[in-house]
Amino acid sequence: MLDYALRLTVDPAGIDRDAIDRLRAVGFDDRAIHDICAVTAYFAFVNRIADGLGVELEDPASS
Repeated sequence: MLDYALRLTVDPAGIDRDAIDRLRAVGFDDRAIHDICAVTAYFAFVNRIADGLGVELEDPASS
């Protein structure tokens, strides 16, 4: 799962049927694969929005 998420983040065009079949081979069904893809895409989206707007992280020590 983590290999798939990393590959989806770094090289989304590189995801092929084989990558999905490997997830199925270890027990993930279509719903789980969709959820993995959606969560990975969501975090990539949110991080790109934050980076594009110059959002800076809060310092947890100052809270």
